[in-house]
Amino acid sequence: MWAIHFAACVSIGTVYALWAAALQIVLQPWGSPKVTQFGAAAFYVFYGEFHLFLILYVAILAVGYTLQSTQRLAQRETEAARLNEQLSLAQLDALRRQLEPHFFFNTLNAVAGLVREKRNDDAVSMIAGLSDLLRRMLDDSGGQEVSLGEEMEFLETYLEIQKTRFADRLRVRVDVPSEFHAARVPSLILQPMVENAIEHGIGKRAAGGEIRIGAARNNGFLTLRVYNEGPPLPETWHTQRTGVGISNVRGRLETLYGRECNLDIRNCADGVEVQVAVPYKSK
Repeated sequence: MWAIHFAACVSIGTVYALWAAALQIVLQPWGSPKVTQFGAAAFYVFYGEFHLFLILYVAILAVGYTLQSTQRLAQRETEAARLNEQLSLAQLDALRRQLEPHFFFNTLNAVAGLVREKRNDDAVSMIAGLSDLLRRMLDDSGGQEVSLGEEMEFLETYLEIQKTRFADRLRVRVDVPSEFHAARVPSLILQPMVENAIEHGIGKRAAGGEIRIGAARNNGFLTLRVYNEGPPLPETWHTQRTGVGISNVRGRLETLYGRECNLDIRNCADGVEVQVAVPYKSK
């Protein structure tokens, strides 16, 4: 390539020398003596100014290579961003597909328990509620985020199913201001948290207990809280393998928001609380 560029530089210099010599002969802009030898004039122009041709050519070549390199780098970054986005969407879709059968099988187990207890009417009601939930999942299968209002509607249907199962043992208090209903949250973010609270909290107590669901906005973040009156977590819980629900929530949060999110599980007065903080956005 360097030989080709050098030949191009010589060719451009030759053309310029011939052009300058022709101007000298025809127009004689520099006065006497009159220039009559075209070849000699062209040679002296080429010899005297070739170093300028070379410097200018190299400068133009350097600028061209710099622009091409910048363009190639931008294209590679764009392609990398596109591939990363596709990978993130694939990961999110895989996590969501993992959550749906997990929820489905747990609910079917609850239905089986009602049938064994001969609570057939309750089992039928739970199956009807499960059908409604599955329909909602299919209708919204392509979205990774939904409004908090939609998430609460889904959660209310899920809680109706659980109330059928636990009856008076399950009490629910919801404190989610309507002003937050337009905020965008990951779809199916609350259901696994509430399911975990029921299975590992309320379900462990013969007398049952209360689940509290709340939301607050602070410093540009939306914080969702799920509290249950169940037994406290052991001191070594963070070193133990978590269930599908919580690990799924953590994976989806990290894929969607990176470091701009937080998942915190802690013991508090007479129970356990799970907090999820995500960037607050309403569109």
